[in-house]
Amino acid sequence: MRTRLAALLACTAFTLAPGLASAEVEIKLGTLAPSGSPWHNLIKEMGQKWAEASGGQVKLRIYPGGVVGNEGEMVRKMRVGQLQAAGLTTVGLHDITPEPQSVDAPMGVESWAELDYVMGKVEGELTKSLEDKGYVVLGWSDVGFVHFFSTRPIKTPSDLKAAKIFAWDGDPKSVEAIRAAGFQPVVLSSTDVIPSLQTGMIDTVAAAPLYALTARLYQKANHMSDLPWAILTGATIVKKDTWEKIPADIRPKLLAIAHDYGKRIDEVVRKMNDQAVAEMKGQGLTVVPSDDRPGWERAAASMNQVVRGGVVPAAIYDQVMKYRDEYRRIHK
Repeated sequence: MRTRLAALLACTAFTLAPGLASAEVEIKLGTLAPSGSPWHNLIKEMGQKWAEASGGQVKLRIYPGGVVGNEGEMVRKMRVGQLQAAGLTTVGLHDITPEPQSVDAPMGVESWAELDYVMGKVEGELTKSLEDKGYVVLGWSDVGFVHFFSTRPIKTPSDLKAAKIFAWDGDPKSVEAIRAAGFQPVVLSSTDVIPSLQTGMIDTVAAAPLYALTARLYQKANHMSDLPWAILTGATIVKKDTWEKIPADIRPKLLAIAHDYGKRIDEVVRKMNDQAVAEMKGQGLTVVPSDDRPGWERAAASMNQVVRGGVVPAAIYDQVMKYRDEYRRIHK
């Protein structure tokens, strides 16, 4: 009996001894970012750095281009454990918690400098809103300022009222906001955008130039309004229970790497969005000058009456606008 007990204790001590073999943690991450796009390439690099920093204990497996479904499906798959992480825009994050989408209100934040100032003020609160729902934020990132890409020129809000505009499924209040401005949303999965442009089910999509280039969206919707309609931001998140399977001493290293790559993604995205417009113009894209700025502002205001308190909580919406206005007062 004593011999068997000693053997059992020896085995237990071996299993628990620090620095000895630990189970590998595999993190499956989904994203709509097209394969080979800057977002995808940098996330792949981040995964390689994670593997090195963890001594091979953490493996990041990436599923780009919506191969695991649209953003709503990615959130559902995280909830049931089929995915452990995702790179989501605020539209997808809204399926977890609505607060992050407050930064992306139509004609709200209108420059990178305004975005940096506002995020510097509200990032902590947005991060906490996701942590409270069981997710760790690896980093916030920019997608870019969205413009209307369409099959025919759109110069004014009246032109847009005659268009069939793609609207993300899964967020009825956002659809209501589009209708409040007098526009005609067509609710679809984000993975159905290209086929729907081909069939004529939709003729207009609000997208960032870099995404329009890498997804080849502009080949069907070959007119781009020069009006930056809204900023689109996002975050890379991982389920908290998965994150806590990683040894505690490794997590800070991985988080530091993720933050570094988040900054690199922002630098690349901001630079390449401008380059994307030039490249698309060289391949047949027409940039359409927008007219009737007051009309666009009225349309945005009509939408934001629903966004505030409907799409996002009124309190965080008001904070974002307060800090945006504060920035404008300081830098007039």
